[in-house]
Order: sequence, then C-alpha cells, then structure tokens
Amino acid sequence: MNLKQRAYNLLSVKSLVTIALTAVFAVLALRGTVSGSDFLTVFLMVVSFYFGTQAEKRGGGHGDGQ
Repeated sequence: MNLKQRAYNLLSVKSLVTIALTAVFAVLALRGTVSGSDFLTVFLMVVSFYFGTQAEKRGGGHGDGQ
C-alpha cells in the first residue's frame, strides 16, 4: 500500500471520529471530568469497534457469522 493510499485511509470519517473521540476523552480525563475507568471503557469500545470493522473489511466477512 503506498503512502497516498495510507493517508487517504487515515482521513476517512471513521478514523477522524476515532481520533477526535480519543482526544476529547483524553482531555476530559486529564481535567478530572471523566474518571479513568470511564475513559478506559469508552476508549476500548471505540478502538475495538474500529479495529473490528477494519479486520472484517480485510477478511471479507459479512458480519452474519458466515
């Protein structure tokens, strides 16, 4: 995969939402607005969803167990 394609993939909507959500929750956690356990829960859910959909896309799965 060339550099241009990687940059395009990084700027996809899903990636931007993941990065923005991570940044917002990191700031809130540093300010003490969100507890560390809440931050970890939300962060793990977002990252798991993101990487899960990436793995499914690469594997050609349909998400229906087939």
